[in-house]
Amino acid sequence: MSREHYLFVTGRLAEPSLRKVVESLGPAVGFDYSIQVMPITVAALMTPKWIARRIAVPPVATRVMLPGYCLGDRSVLEEAAGIPVEIGPKDLRQLPEFFGRFSERADYGEYDIEILAEINHAPRLSLHAILERAGRFQADGADVIDLGCEPGAVWAGIGDAVRALCDHGARVSVDSYNPREIAAAAEAGAELVLSVNKTNRRYADQWGCEVVVVPDAPGSLSGLEETIGLLAESGVPFRIDPILNPIGFGFGESLGRYLEVRRRFPAAEMLMGIGNLTELTDVDSAGINVLLLGFCQELRIRSVLTTEEINWARTSVRECHLARQLLHYATERQILPKHVETGLVMLRDTRLLEHGPQALAELGRAIKDHSFRIFAEEGRLHLITSGLHLEGEDPFELFEQALPRSPSPIDPSHAFYLGYEMAKAVTALALGKNYRQDEALDWGMLTQPELTRRQRRALRMARRQPSDCDDEEGRG
Repeated sequence: MSREHYLFVTGRLAEPSLRKVVESLGPAVGFDYSIQVMPITVAALMTPKWIARRIAVPPVATRVMLPGYCLGDRSVLEEAAGIPVEIGPKDLRQLPEFFGRFSERADYGEYDIEILAEINHAPRLSLHAILERAGRFQADGADVIDLGCEPGAVWAGIGDAVRALCDHGARVSVDSYNPREIAAAAEAGAELVLSVNKTNRRYADQWGCEVVVVPDAPGSLSGLEETIGLLAESGVPFRIDPILNPIGFGFGESLGRYLEVRRRFPAAEMLMGIGNLTELTDVDSAGINVLLLGFCQELRIRSVLTTEEINWARTSVRECHLARQLLHYATERQILPKHVETGLVMLRDTRLLEHGPQALAELGRAIKDHSFRIFAEEGRLHLITSGLHLEGEDPFELFEQALPRSPSPIDPSHAFYLGYEMAKAVTALALGKNYRQDEALDWGMLTQPELTRRQRRALRMARRQPSDCDDEEGRG
């Protein structure tokens, strides 16, 4: 099979950095390359239509690679180039990851752990609120909607709630020990009961659904085998939950109980309720969810019950969904669960991409237009424009220095933009994240895309006559 030959298309400012990256990347990945530098300073201002009028494709080229900011219809460029055109990453320093993902994760996304998402205090909610929350949980990856009932009372509306959820395509479980409550839920279509022990197990064969077996006494496995034996005799399907304890209240011992149950019942289905850690520990929930689902993956615990009551656990369902994919992928291939699922890396970025002082200095000398470029590296902010390179830690001080020295006046709109971008840059420095001007900070699965100034400009340019692109050159 012949090697790919990529024609990388870029602007004048990005050319030196691009050459450094592809010089090592080409041999490592196994492709040949050429670089065409377009007559434009900022590559983000290019459009496929504008490039099509200027591109010169070497006969050996098999693909064209454009910067990630290059928006618009690629068909006109593909027609002019005569070969496929791809859009690369927005930051050329991400090219190694971009190329490395083509074959490594083609089958990523499989899982074998079921997520039960609990709607806490369901009897207190309106039917509309229950359906709304259930829809959000399903969209985030929940397989079963669990209705959390309240001890000491019988929810008269549980049947209506279960029927409504089933009518909307949801699978439903009920979290209750009350036989009357459970019977009404099961009759309406609930497929799973949490939970059963000596207090209610004699009714289990009347419900016609699967149940979750729990110990008779907290912090032990008492009564578990007796309940399992009775259910097995009655033909009631079940899964086992030895109950996870919060940290400081027997957490370590409770993990041991899961190990013991798996030893005693090697083929039994099991469940872990993970809210006792995510909801009751002062820490963002994602890391806890990954750790606990990793434990479940190794022990073949095929279902977890999660909640989203406290604010720091408000995205637990989505976290569990990504975690189960990551951990299935890693354990099946016997590889580390590392550099695979970027959606779960939210607070800090996986790797800091830095230009370095020399490259920033060279960039400062190369810029000839009056637009400001903002960089955040090694604890410092850099504000660069034609003939001016300011550096410091305080954005207020940098702005005060920039006002009298800017090569062009800073109007209120531009001042707002600079303030907004420097606020993002300071946040990136504080947390150890990559900052890229005109781009949203990467918060993993929580990232909210931004329509940037560059994108707005590129979209406007795409609607104009082709010659208008030349007028924009130098204003990036």
